[in-house]
Amino acid sequence: MSGNTSMMLGGFAFEALGFGYQGIKRSLNTAWAEIPVGQTLNPQQWTGPTSDEITISGVVFTEEFGGQSQLDGIIAEASAGVPMMLVTGDAAEGVIRGVFTVQGIEEDKSLHNARGVAARNAYAIKLKRQPDTVPLSGGSLLDRATSFLSDLFR
Repeated sequence: MSGNTSMMLGGFAFEALGFGYQGIKRSLNTAWAEIPVGQTLNPQQWTGPTSDEITISGVVFTEEFGGQSQLDGIIAEASAGVPMMLVTGDAAEGVIRGVFTVQGIEEDKSLHNARGVAARNAYAIKLKRQPDTVPLSGGSLLDRATSFLSDLFR
């Protein structure tokens, strides 16, 4: 690893140097149903969350810091339809955010060298949270979380 790990998606670490990120956007949607009544405002009843979406954006400078292989790994997992656990924090305080599916990845490669390799790659990874009841392949969620956190904070 090139630097301190501040977040992991599946087995892929976002680091201070290398595969880093610049921003995280979150969109949490909750539904409220209106109940029609006469002669007053319609009361609302909360029906629960409908979606939790996160967009991670950053820039990879391959020649100086590396990181493209991490992004390529996430692309491969997304192409295979593999849900991944998102963990934020550091060795002192890691927080499991849940299991997410990759909804899309955008890349904007520039500053190509003579071999055609981009020196700069701005990316955005769009994630959508799965219900907590969706199992991950390879064991229970608790087993995977325990293994994941122990790998993260070695």
